[in-house]
Amino acid sequence: MNTSADSVLSAENIGISFDSVKIIENVSIRLGKNEIVSLLGQSGTGKTTLFNVLSGLYTPDSGRVYLRAEDITGKPGKISYMLQKDLLLPYMTVLDNTALPLIIKGEKKKEAREKAASLFSKFGLDGCEKKYPQQLSGGMRQRAALLRTYLSSQGTALLDEPFSALDALTKSAMHKWYLEIMSEIELSTIFITHDIDEAILLSDRIYIMSGKPGRITDEINVRGNKDDPEGFLLSREFLEYKRLIKQKL
Repeated sequence: MNTSADSVLSAENIGISFDSVKIIENVSIRLGKNEIVSLLGQSGTGKTTLFNVLSGLYTPDSGRVYLRAEDITGKPGKISYMLQKDLLLPYMTVLDNTALPLIIKGEKKKEAREKAASLFSKFGLDGCEKKYPQQLSGGMRQRAALLRTYLSSQGTALLDEPFSALDALTKSAMHKWYLEIMSEIELSTIFITHDIDEAILLSDRIYIMSGKPGRITDEINVRGNKDDPEGFLLSREFLEYKRLIKQKL
């Protein structure tokens, strides 16, 4: 029975092993509607393994995953999953790349293209419809990948370090844009990051994962002025969050 009825996505008491080695143990997390939650921790604590369980790619040894009221444990294709690399197909235009999830779902190509094209302005991709991925900057490729993820989602998405490959200036600009677009498209999101600043800036809540096997060791609610991300980054409040998280990692 799902005990997190108010959550869009929840995982309860997840445990999984490979070759008799326990990777994660007794992990429970939840994601509320329109919420941005980050999973923060050092490498090797099982964050990506947990994402693979949430997405249905792995079936856990124990525990269940729920999308709203539906048990989706071990059922792939229910939640959009964006990896670190954008994985845009080089032989397809940006428009066709972003429309692909809709075509896979059975929509006609013309209708899928129209639906994807209608969101290009919102995602800052105007004029890129006929370009190919290799003609775009890293930031623009990530915007296209996020649009594709959004079109394949049911209002819920998993993002695995989506900004890690970007240079510092591009990442800063993407953070600001990400906060703006998330408030508009209402996409409930969990993302993995190793970047403490990124987690504080973008998240409503932060789960800290540590240990071997990996466990959720802390949950931090972030209260900051996300309408002014640059000001928040320089605030005393931001530094207090950073100090707290460093103590817990």
